[in-house]
Amino acid sequence: MFDLTGKVAVVTGGSRGIGRADALALARAGADVVITDILIESDPGLQKAVEASNSILAHVMSQQHVVYTEQTSEEIRKMGRRSKAMKMDVTDREQVHEVFRQIKEEFGSIDILVNNASLLDNVAQLDQQADELWDRDVKVNLTGAFNCTKAVMPYMKEQGWGRIIFMSSVAGLYGGFGQASYASTKAAVTGLGKSVALEGARFGITANIIAPGIIGTEAFNAGNPKMNDRMVLRTAMRAAGEPDDIAHAIVFLASPEAKYITGHVLTVAGGIDLFTF
Repeated sequence: MFDLTGKVAVVTGGSRGIGRADALALARAGADVVITDILIESDPGLQKAVEASNSILAHVMSQQHVVYTEQTSEEIRKMGRRSKAMKMDVTDREQVHEVFRQIKEEFGSIDILVNNASLLDNVAQLDQQADELWDRDVKVNLTGAFNCTKAVMPYMKEQGWGRIIFMSSVAGLYGGFGQASYASTKAAVTGLGKSVALEGARFGITANIIAPGIIGTEAFNAGNPKMNDRMVLRTAMRAAGEPDDIAHAIVFLASPEAKYITGHVLTVAGGIDLFTF
C-alpha cells in the first residue's frame, strides 16, 4: 500500500521542518522528489535571499545553519530515487513557471505537489501588526500556493492524474491570538484547496488540505518555551507532534489508495481541537 514508485513529487519550502520530512517520506514510498526553497546551502546569494524574505525566522535558521535543502536531496538520491534541490521563490510567478517547466522536462512528469512554503513569524496583536508583514504573508502563504498550483495544473490535466496537497493550520480553522495574518492566509488556503478539488476532479486530480497542530519543528523549538508549554497543554495528547506525523498523512493522500478523497481537510493535531481541561 501507498506505493509511489514512478511518481514525481515537488515539495515547496523543503529546507527544513515539515517540508524536509515530507520529501523524505515521499521518497521512502518510492517517489522521485524535487525540493524547492528560497534557501539553498551552497547558494552564494543565500544571505541576500534571507534578507529579501523579510523573515526573522529565515534569518535565525540560516544563522544556525538549519538549511537542509541540498542535504535532503542527497539523502533521497542515496535511497535510489531521483532528486534535485532547486531555488524557487513562490511569490515570483515567472520563476515558478520556469522551475516547473524544468522539472517536467528533466523528470518527465509532475504527479504530486505539496504546497508547504509559508511563513509563521509575524506574531503581534492586530492593531500592532505591520502592514508590510501582512502583505508579505498573503504573498507567500496564499498567493505562493496559488502560483505553484496554477503552474502545475496543465501538466496534471494532460496526464490525467495528480495529487495536490495544501498545508493549512489549526490556526486557519480556529483563529490564532496574535496570528491574524497567519490564521487568515491559512483559512484562505483551505478555500483555495477546495476550489482546486472541484476543478481537478474530472481530470483525475485530487486536492486535499492538511491542518497541522503543534509540531516539534526547528522553528517550534526556537520559540518561547513557556508559550510552547501552554500550547502543548492545550493539546489532548499533551505532546507536540513530529514532522513525520504530517509526512505520513501526506504520503497517504498522495497515494493511489486515496483516489476517492478530495476537498478534505485532515486535521493532524493530537486533539488540540477537542475540549481539554
